[in-house]
Amino acid sequence: MPRPPLPRPEALPARFSDPALARVGEKVAAGERLSFDDGLALFRTPDLLGLGGLANAVREARHGNLGYYNVNRYLNPTNLCWVDCGLCAWARKPGVEGGYTMAIREAVAEAAAGWHDGITEIHVVGGLHPTLPYDYYTGLLRALRERFPGVHLKAWTMVELDWIARVGRKELVETILDLKAAGMDSCPGGGAEIFARRVRDIVCTNKIDGERWLEAARLCHVNGVQTNVTMLYGHFETDEERVDHLVRIRELQDETGGFLGFIPLAFHPEGTPFAHLPASSGLLDLKVIAAARLLLDNLDHVKAYWVQIGEKFAPVALHFGADDLVGTVTEETITHAAGAKTEAGLGRLEMERLIRSAGREPFERDAFYERVVRDPSGRVLRANRHDFVPGTAASGAPAAQEAPPLPLHPGLDTVVASS
Repeated sequence: MPRPPLPRPEALPARFSDPALARVGEKVAAGERLSFDDGLALFRTPDLLGLGGLANAVREARHGNLGYYNVNRYLNPTNLCWVDCGLCAWARKPGVEGGYTMAIREAVAEAAAGWHDGITEIHVVGGLHPTLPYDYYTGLLRALRERFPGVHLKAWTMVELDWIARVGRKELVETILDLKAAGMDSCPGGGAEIFARRVRDIVCTNKIDGERWLEAARLCHVNGVQTNVTMLYGHFETDEERVDHLVRIRELQDETGGFLGFIPLAFHPEGTPFAHLPASSGLLDLKVIAAARLLLDNLDHVKAYWVQIGEKFAPVALHFGADDLVGTVTEETITHAAGAKTEAGLGRLEMERLIRSAGREPFERDAFYERVVRDPSGRVLRANRHDFVPGTAASGAPAAQEAPPLPLHPGLDTVVASS
């Protein structure tokens, strides 16, 4: 991978109150890769402003004053899941009140409901459903692709890919290729949690281990499917386990270059077996983002997920190493099930307002971080390397962009919703 640009000397903090952080700053200025011990120094420094200034200098060297976001919609086809994850307040067991499964036609209709602002990406995640057949997953992707041509389908975490392969009794690589052929453009980064076995034995006992998660990501990357990657923090993990997680991400990125972005996820304890734990502090939120920006020298984008850290706080993160506020995330449900007090989704203009409140320049990106082109009414003309039919609405205030009509499709109702 090409060497990332170094921050200008004048952009670096003039002084640090923590000698350990000052030594890290010298390595950053020299373009040296940070070590495991350097990572510990980032998490343990009392000099929050020095840490933020250092991460911001690296962020601005890469992205200038841009603040990225995209217009996306979340789709959760089922919340039924056989895995007992202590970190999750969203999933349900079969027969438990609140559990649901959408038939393919229902899932496609749900994706179209509330369609606005010319959505350019659909983000698909769900539970590890105990009985859905393999063909449901490929069929859903094909139906979404047919209904929403040109819209990027970011579907299935590494944990889900592993489960779908088990359902189909197939090798994981064959499953990835099947899903890619059906319309899977990239994969979200959820389920990584903390890679350390000690932590996973507490928060997600029956989920695949960290090594399997990384292997699934590796197979995606070498087969032409890029992914994101996350880290869930603020529960039982130590500083050492956080740094280990970030270093393992960096090592795989060295090998494949397949990670599009890193998303730190603050643990929300409400409604989980760990409700006695305190919520993540703003101090820790900023430290994780800044440390990630400095340690992940081979990964372009570090995101501040406004759903998790709040609309008022997320713009601050754009000066602590983050360059992306993720997206409009219409109808987010998983974090809200654990007590998130943020909106379930924001509009495009609201996202731009958040970014401007930080003094950054909004950049509406597509899945490949290329600029989305819209006409004066707000209709999408180009995104995800596809040209769209120009809109006909009069210029002025951005117009709502309707989802395309549902085509006739003989397989849409082959899987009937059940709970």
